[in-house]
Amino acid sequence: MTESLPPGSLPAPGRPPSTPVVFTADFTSTTQWVAGRSWAYPGGGPVNPRDDKLDHLVADAVYSRSGVFRARRRQDGRWNTGLLTTEGSQDGFTVRAGDVLEARVRLPEEIGAWPAIWTWRDGDQEIDIFEYHPDNPDLLEFTNHVRGTNRYHRDQAIRPGAWVDLRTVFGTRSVDWWLNGRPVFTDGRGVGRTWHAYLIVNLSVCAGRYHPAPRPGTTEMSYEVSHLLVRRPTTFNTPAGATSEAREHELAPGTSDHGPAATPQGETEPPP
Repeated sequence: MTESLPPGSLPAPGRPPSTPVVFTADFTSTTQWVAGRSWAYPGGGPVNPRDDKLDHLVADAVYSRSGVFRARRRQDGRWNTGLLTTEGSQDGFTVRAGDVLEARVRLPEEIGAWPAIWTWRDGDQEIDIFEYHPDNPDLLEFTNHVRGTNRYHRDQAIRPGAWVDLRTVFGTRSVDWWLNGRPVFTDGRGVGRTWHAYLIVNLSVCAGRYHPAPRPGTTEMSYEVSHLLVRRPTTFNTPAGATSEAREHELAPGTSDHGPAATPQGETEPPP
């Protein structure tokens, strides 16, 4: 069953109006994306064991450039993993307050897989568009690390191997998450007016502290992002109820907080 939510935790109904597209992901583009390196990892990578990750980032195109993000077991116990970021790229694209991100994702099936689309800048500014762990097969994680809110959302449409449509509205006073065209969480906190951050798309591998590590017989895993785009409204005078950005003057800061704050770059505890 779809998880029920308390009153006031959902964005207002209705599809956000069409707005200009300012970024369409071309994962093959070396001007849009840098592969195998991120300052969200100590020293830019390639490893991040303190975040309970077995990752060893690689720039090899087969791990990310097709939109299929892969991980393969190494002989030293780590995993070669794919990561793309706009940070350090020639274009240097950043998501801004008020933007709307849309993506279509195929969830991984292998235990230990940890896919995510998220934002990062200067050691912070992290918004998790989604995170997923197949050991919790019907659950997606949505987190605003900037202002300390998150939600574990269960839904019958979420399962290993499933395709899901994601939408995140980076409102100044509320970040809203949508799943398969349906509003599922509004955090009532937002990102503030000056927020901006780079995009990261990657597949990590769990080391076992919060979620199980890969099973001994697993040597490869993957998930896919078939499209990702960012829209940027030219005005906040959108139809009533269309987005939290249009309702920013109606919402008091902190009117909804449905979960403990998670630590940037990872999780503090497993979901219930």
